[in-house]
Amino acid sequence: MTVTVRGDRRERCESRGSAGPAPAVAITGPMAAFDPALAGAPARLVRDDGAEVDLAVRRWRRRAGGEDRWLLDRCTGPAIDLGCGPGRLVAALADRGVPALGVDVSPVAQRICRRRGAPMVRRDLFGPLPGEGTWSHVLLADGNIGIGGDPGHLLLRTARLLRPGGTVLVEVDGAPDLLWRGSVQLRTAVGAGPVVPWACAGADAVDRLGATHGLRRTACYRGGRSFVELTAPGPVTVPGVAAAG
Repeated sequence: MTVTVRGDRRERCESRGSAGPAPAVAITGPMAAFDPALAGAPARLVRDDGAEVDLAVRRWRRRAGGEDRWLLDRCTGPAIDLGCGPGRLVAALADRGVPALGVDVSPVAQRICRRRGAPMVRRDLFGPLPGEGTWSHVLLADGNIGIGGDPGHLLLRTARLLRPGGTVLVEVDGAPDLLWRGSVQLRTAVGAGPVVPWACAGADAVDRLGATHGLRRTACYRGGRSFVELTAPGPVTVPGVAAAG
């Protein structure tokens, strides 16, 4: 699979410290609230239950490294990064020779991706995307399991993007059972953005939600950050029937 943009599969847990032409884009509204953080401003998310989460803005904007490698090493075929932001994972996969595409609604993300040569489309991830049903891997890093405020619906969307046997690579909360849905507001030194729906989910919660869409956990990682790999069902085979050819 070539991405062109124009205009061990066993259960384990490691512990360590194609669409047509792109539609016209006129995306505004709540998700633009994240643009200051994508541009590099220190920011935090304030949840409607009072919890506050500092955003890893510096990590988003620098080259991929550290624990990102857990995600990158599992991308052995074409990968699509949903909510790619400045595109560090897409750029790193491209450097490895892995076809990759980022998706984000942000014009700031689009500009940064272009500067670093990371293939990206500016679209709503719930709308039509290139290569529907053919991707080997879907990435949901940096808390993007929260996009839209409904992790179950988001995992259904990822399942529909995958080829049979493909994987979803999800960054999860460090508390395995956590499943929180609500709204958040991004705050920086210059003020607060609009309130947007959001969610947080731990590994066990993601397992349960993924299972309802046929996704099963095949790997996980716990360290400074936490990740889960979910695998889609493989091609159906009939015992005793050989393939033709």
